[in-house]
Amino acid sequence: MIWHGLATYDLNGVERPGLVVDNKLYDLAQLALAGQPEQTIGMPDVDGLLDAWDAWVPRLSSLAEQAPGLAAQGRLTAIEGAAYALPYRPRRIFGVASNFYEHADEMGTQLAPRAESQPYVFMKAQSSVIATKATVLMPAETEKLDWEVELGVVIGQTCRHVSVEDALSVIAGYTVFNDISARDLNRRTDYPFKHDWFRGKSFDTFGPLGPWLVPAGCIADPQNLRMTLSVNGEPMQDGNTSQMIFSIAEQIAYLSRILTLQPGDLIATGTPDGVGMGRGVYLKPGDTMTAWVEGIGVIENPVALESP
Repeated sequence: MIWHGLATYDLNGVERPGLVVDNKLYDLAQLALAGQPEQTIGMPDVDGLLDAWDAWVPRLSSLAEQAPGLAAQGRLTAIEGAAYALPYRPRRIFGVASNFYEHADEMGTQLAPRAESQPYVFMKAQSSVIATKATVLMPAETEKLDWEVELGVVIGQTCRHVSVEDALSVIAGYTVFNDISARDLNRRTDYPFKHDWFRGKSFDTFGPLGPWLVPAGCIADPQNLRMTLSVNGEPMQDGNTSQMIFSIAEQIAYLSRILTLQPGDLIATGTPDGVGMGRGVYLKPGDTMTAWVEGIGVIENPVALESP
């Protein structure tokens, strides 16, 4: 399968679905018209594609194969001057906490032996997501704003009680996710419960996502992908999905025992070490974060103070 990314692009204030092939962006409807004119089915947005993912996967793959040839023949023109919008809007966001031993160590978290443990999952507000290049707004309530590069797993099937062996088959694709966290708001002293990850991670703009969705068939081994994050060009995180405590498949199986997973659900699968709290360094207005996952792409987001 030729590599391709399913994107949503913004051109002159209008958002449309696109397909990225060979580092070129093509309008998905125009590509379908040029490559498969006999198929008159309308082209939905990316959210709509996810709702019928199994039916669309082979067609998208075929269009990706055709795109370079159609462009060479002059039958298709790459989109220039467009901005990448949010590729899609997650139905729900599930975050997996302390899923890398080194990250747990830097946070001072004492984990039970893996054999005696299960994934620890929290939910993050869907309204937190923003596109690459969009600004992360630092609320007045925090002085310890932090970063976390993560592999985002997007579910493509309605499913329940999925086995570990079958779990990868329900994945639509992968994306880059930056789990922005207000560390000083993740903890509470006014209740007997120590942590409040929903509050510390769910502010608007705390979920940079993108730049596109890479179909699962384009990623040979999601459990062996390097991921990095830098702040103002200075390397901070450099890890690999192979270092996860609980694999992607184990996370899906665990979640599907609790609830029915749905197309568009996003699982943020955990972050490696190198976050700001472990270094005693935090984000400040004017900083720019660059998060990258091998085989997927890169997102870049500046930081600014939130206006009152």
